[in-house]
Amino acid sequence: MVPDISRGSKTYGLLAYLYGPGKHDEHFDPHIVASWDGFAPDPGRDPSANLKQLEQVLDLRVNQLGSRRPKKHVWHCPVSADPGDRILTDEEWAEVARRVVAAAGIAEPGDPDGCRWIAVRHDPRHIHIMATTVRGDLRGARLHGDAQRAQDECRRIEKDFGLKQLNPGDKTAAKRPTSAEAHKAERLGRPEPVRLQLRDKVRQAVAGAASEAEFFARLTSAGLLVNRKVGPSGAAFGYSVADPDDRNAAGEPVYYGGSSLAPDLSLPRIRKRLTAGPLGDGDADLGDQAAGKKRTPGSRAAQARRGAAAAVDDATRAIDESDDEAASARLAGAIEIIDVIAVRAPADTRAQLLAAARAFERASRSHVLAERADNRALRYAARQMLSNGYAANRGEDGGVTAMLLSALVLLAIAAARWHSSRGHAQQAAAANAAALQLRTAYATVAARPMAAMAAQGRALPPAVRERQTVVIREQLAGVDEVTGEEEGRDALAATLAEAEAAGHDPAALLEEARSWRELGSADSVTAVMVWRVRRLADLPASPANRTTPPRLGPGVRADRPGSAPKAPHRRPGR
Repeated sequence: MVPDISRGSKTYGLLAYLYGPGKHDEHFDPHIVASWDGFAPDPGRDPSANLKQLEQVLDLRVNQLGSRRPKKHVWHCPVSADPGDRILTDEEWAEVARRVVAAAGIAEPGDPDGCRWIAVRHDPRHIHIMATTVRGDLRGARLHGDAQRAQDECRRIEKDFGLKQLNPGDKTAAKRPTSAEAHKAERLGRPEPVRLQLRDKVRQAVAGAASEAEFFARLTSAGLLVNRKVGPSGAAFGYSVADPDDRNAAGEPVYYGGSSLAPDLSLPRIRKRLTAGPLGDGDADLGDQAAGKKRTPGSRAAQARRGAAAAVDDATRAIDESDDEAASARLAGAIEIIDVIAVRAPADTRAQLLAAARAFERASRSHVLAERADNRALRYAARQMLSNGYAANRGEDGGVTAMLLSALVLLAIAAARWHSSRGHAQQAAAANAAALQLRTAYATVAARPMAAMAAQGRALPPAVRERQTVVIREQLAGVDEVTGEEEGRDALAATLAEAEAAGHDPAALLEEARSWRELGSADSVTAVMVWRVRRLADLPASPANRTTPPRLGPGVRADRPGSAPKAPHRRPGR
């Protein structure tokens, strides 16, 4: 059950909407189910009542103030039930309304001077509570914190009424679009409110940025109007952004402050992220950590994504193993990777990755603050992805993108588990939602390279295939059977054969890959191991199609492993 509080200045205008047909004739049988005294005139039930009469009785205390009347005296709170909930009766909705106005501070039980209010029902699944905010003693209602109190009361109502119980809030969520913003978007034919689009663009502008100047330059390049708030010293202490096409009634741009878009998009919070440590293209240590010292196959874009996959794996391990502050820092850094890959995504996966970024944005923010922990490796990886152009969904680019998406899925699952264990219900749900979208994108991108590797695995000489099958069976004992996927095992056999041909020990590689944790929640364990082994052995992510097995190195025969295989490639920091 969701309350959505807003404030306005026109009593009659809101009444006309509540009792009108709606924008698409969706309002049916509008009528009052409850009011402040139980005797409010109801134009929906009483033929002798009209909207003007109802306006007059609601505004009685407001008009008594004369010139001292508040500018925005109308309090509006739609309360909606979940689509899966049973249909409530008028009497039940009346009880909901009385409890919400009491919790919000509009009219507490037994208070003869409470504000005047009504609850109108014109849809089976929601009501609209409308109140004027001047009390009978002509004082203003105490409404500070009314939204949170109404939310808390709705959680109790859900439990008492046997309805779907939503996750409780913790005051770290970004502000939702108001009803007015949603109606404006619908009126102008926009797919969604401007607030959501601005939040995405600001978040994308800060992803991988090296400085405050670069952040503001990116906002301008994204086509936004930027208004910096500058103090006497000449330094900016805040900012706001606007869509050039979003105007108010006077034709002026509608600006949104960074903190009003999301708590972590305020200028002070962005500065903390930018100044957490050096982040530049010349930072060699971070470059080695993100991409490895050895030049990997593929274009610069592919190499950047391979480095990002390594950074994401390190972050997943930190979430599982580190203290809360370090884990929180990795979550804040991971959203930059997802934002960048969403911006750089081809059309067939862009919708899923944008949805994943929006969901994970909620999962990246909680009351666990990361004041000192370092997420520079993730930020550097995001910057490298931005700096090295677009990657396609084919060939090596597609294979490395699948590698990165596979790592991001596991990170999102680890984030959900971390939040759940700490009682962060909304963040855990958001991380699970992000994992679902990332899985969908992964399935699209990984289909071609996995099929090519599986075909190679099936074409291996019987002795080579059997040798790799034994390694897989021994190293993945107890986990491989949960996947039930022949394609994944065939692709893994081909990958191990390629690694062996390059001089690596397949068993040692697989053991190292398995030690990176987080396998139990994978849709396909063998698919995860394919990408990890290919990264460990510096193999191409999407080898060219061929029907013959990979060429074996000197001294390595198809019927037996080499006598002196290479040790597995150790990732930096291990």
